[in-house]
Amino acid sequence: MGATGGIADFDALRRAMAENAEEPEGPARNARAEQLLAEAEKLNIPLAVVEALGHQLKVYNYSSEKDKMFVPFARLLRLWDERPGDFDEYETHSLYWVFKWMSAGMLDQPHIPLASIEKWLGEMEHRYRLAGHSERAVRSAEFSVAAHVGDFSRAERAYAAWLAADRDRMADCHACELHGQGGWQLRNGRDAEALELWRPVLEGEYSCAHEPHTVLASSLVPLLRLGRTDEARAHHLRGFRLVRPMESMRGAYADHVEFCALTGNEARGLELLAERPAYFTDAGQPRSRMDFLAVVTLLMDRLTGLGLGEQRVPGPAGRAWSAAELAGHARAEALELAARFDARNGTSYVGDRVRERMDQRPLADRLPLGVRAARTAPAGPVAPVVRAPAKEPPSLSVLLAEARRLSDTLQPHALEAWAAVAEAVEGTEVDAYVRAEVADHTAMGRGPEGAELFEHAAELYARAGDEGEAIAARARAAYVRALAGEVDVATAAIGEPYDRILALYADEATGVRQTASVLMSRARILMRRVHERSEGAFEAEQAVRELLALVGGRGGSDVRLVSRAAEGRAMLAELAEHAGDGERAAELFRQASAQFVGAELPWFAVEYEVRVAALAHEQGDMAEAERALRAALEHGGPHVEAVGRAQLHLQLAEVLGGRGAAEEAAEHALQAAHWADEAGESATLGAWARHQLGGLLLRQGRFAEAAEVLESALADLSAETHGDGAVVQTQWWLGDCLSELGEHHAAAERRLQAAEIARHWPEQHDHATLAHLAAESLGNAGLAAEADRAYARAGELWRAMGNVHFLVRSLRARAWLALRTEAGTAGARRLMTAAVTECESALTGLRDAAARERLTGELGHTHRQFGDLLARSVPEDAQDAAIQDAFEAALAETTAAIAVFAGLGADGLHSRTGAELAAGWLEADLSRPADAAARARAVLDAYRDADPEDDTVRARRAEARQLLEPAQA
Repeated sequence: MGATGGIADFDALRRAMAENAEEPEGPARNARAEQLLAEAEKLNIPLAVVEALGHQLKVYNYSSEKDKMFVPFARLLRLWDERPGDFDEYETHSLYWVFKWMSAGMLDQPHIPLASIEKWLGEMEHRYRLAGHSERAVRSAEFSVAAHVGDFSRAERAYAAWLAADRDRMADCHACELHGQGGWQLRNGRDAEALELWRPVLEGEYSCAHEPHTVLASSLVPLLRLGRTDEARAHHLRGFRLVRPMESMRGAYADHVEFCALTGNEARGLELLAERPAYFTDAGQPRSRMDFLAVVTLLMDRLTGLGLGEQRVPGPAGRAWSAAELAGHARAEALELAARFDARNGTSYVGDRVRERMDQRPLADRLPLGVRAARTAPAGPVAPVVRAPAKEPPSLSVLLAEARRLSDTLQPHALEAWAAVAEAVEGTEVDAYVRAEVADHTAMGRGPEGAELFEHAAELYARAGDEGEAIAARARAAYVRALAGEVDVATAAIGEPYDRILALYADEATGVRQTASVLMSRARILMRRVHERSEGAFEAEQAVRELLALVGGRGGSDVRLVSRAAEGRAMLAELAEHAGDGERAAELFRQASAQFVGAELPWFAVEYEVRVAALAHEQGDMAEAERALRAALEHGGPHVEAVGRAQLHLQLAEVLGGRGAAEEAAEHALQAAHWADEAGESATLGAWARHQLGGLLLRQGRFAEAAEVLESALADLSAETHGDGAVVQTQWWLGDCLSELGEHHAAAERRLQAAEIARHWPEQHDHATLAHLAAESLGNAGLAAEADRAYARAGELWRAMGNVHFLVRSLRARAWLALRTEAGTAGARRLMTAAVTECESALTGLRDAAARERLTGELGHTHRQFGDLLARSVPEDAQDAAIQDAFEAALAETTAAIAVFAGLGADGLHSRTGAELAAGWLEADLSRPADAAARARAVLDAYRDADPEDDTVRARRAEARQLLEPAQA
């Protein structure tokens, strides 16, 4: 029915209202309801007007124009008072039901006086009593009024009376009642009690049009306060997906924005605001607008507090907004609305609660959500050095002592400490040794670019009289040249420092530290030659062993020497790996790691545990790979850079997922996504982490969360960066999630998109499977013709691949669809016959026993479905003869199925008895009670010695006895 088409009769009006009820919430649906009321008035049928008014009232209630619902209700009530006989049973029930909507609606409108609301409560109570309804709904409405104005004593009395009154047809559904009851616990500071009351709704025991949507939203902050952050995250992802398409749920939407503001997810909060610009100005429900503006204020104040007050943000249409500007605007608007409510109520309760909400402090610095989110707050250092506040900057001597301490003990942030020294000495006179140290450590921070500065440091050390450290600095200069790719230059350059340091050491003119430093630089250079050119392994090993001979056993408390020994051992591990001895390499890497950990330098062990994990993975030792990755995360702690942490978590997630530990794997994938975002790698490593996380959530049956994460991943996944396999798998998983969530049309789109990519792959199994799944989704979405085409395409692919099982299943699916299309029963019969023929042809000459048994089972199921299809294809208005012919044909197919399943012996028992019972019911419908009883007895005989606790056995026996009852009567 077109939006502007006339309504010819009452049935057409009802169809049009039913169609409009399925449209998305919003002004367009409301406008159509107004048109339909006008059409109803032309029919001159009182009940048509009543139903059209009820429809209008309902769509207003479930929209942003809730203030419009009072007019149709007043008209309905007047019609009821004047001509109650014009209302049928359903419309009478609906009239009393929406009394409750009026109560809540009045509270939401500050221009309606409190006295009018109280008068309405009395009217509602009177009418409910006359109609014989329980006062449960009345007391619930009274509780809402008292709680809204802050009259706690009256609210407690009404709450108790509400729960004490009998539930009847006028009581709100269980889900809505529990939401209200939990909300009262929340207002009284009883978070855990509220969540316990909401548990049946959260777990799916009770639901309705707005639940669990609102309970999920209401649960977010109490869960955060209780430290139950994993549940809060899950409720946000699951709940926001439910709320997003529903225009009427501005209050619940605000709860999700609030959650983002309180968990360091300010960027996601801004995304939510951008999705709903009308929420800033829609005036139909002032209370939800006030709540929305309050959390907008909270979010904008948070951004301003982070130094982002000038950032451009989404706001009311018509101008550009900065965070600071919108904070002021939203606060003023929210408080103005609150003042109107308080003026109406005669209390300050609403304003107090709004101010309290706007002024909340964050409950988490950053709660990772799994979906992509930019870091709004500036990220601090990985492991900041905490110093007590000083009245004046530290002196040079203090800075120098701290820098030397950190570098002597190989602590993180030593280079930052030397940078502070460099800043302090700039423009001052200090001795050559200090300037040498500053140049030396500045060069270390420059990596391959530091060669010339190392040479300058060497000159300064020499000028200061430390020849050993000067030689060591020149050796470091040679090494960084190797890092820059100048291996030959570096090899030549290290020769002279090497000879000189050994001579000095022999003369006791320098110490072990400087000598070990030069030997380490030489070993590193020679190792670069091995890695880059695959040559000089023997010379490199000799250099490493010379180093180990020098420092072995000398470390003690000197962590520098322990570090040299550990790194040397790791070099031997690299050489073993280069020679193909992975087992020896892994053992040496473990030894190097243990030395660093023993020296209380665990952050240096991370690299070697990662190498152990890679070697273990290659050898198929996943337990060792898991151990090593866990050790790397533990040893690295806060010292690993964000991208490194993301990689470690992601690798561990893959290992854990591989052994079936999906829940823990998901936790690590979540952390991987978080740290990838922190590192600015959202579109690369982050997308891969979200891909993995979505798949792991899907494996746990957490479909709504998985869908949110996978959709977020798809925004960044690309065939060029991640491979088209990752894109297809993500689309596939998302299609599975959407199918489970009942979003069949969207599921079909995802599966078709994935199939289009897989169409170009050499191996076509994935293409065929996705086409088949897309067809299934299209069928579930009610698109029978489109589903038939998709199944036909899948069937062609299955045939080309020689996969008879799925070819047959595609034919059977098309047969069922034919009953809903122009092909009709005749087309359905042709397709089922084709499925039987395909099975029988494939069985001819098939030698493999196991394959033959599987295909025989497929044939049995095809006959069985053929019988079901024939029995169900009879039109309601068919003549007796046509019905009998269809049932006879169905019985013949079902009997054929029984024979096929019987040939499978014990493996086909349950399938055979199921078909036998179906045949029995057909015999009964054909007025053959004796034959029906015989089939029932055959089932009972088949299970004579079966396990009585088996669920299938018990169900089959019960059905067989039921089938026998007419014969025994």
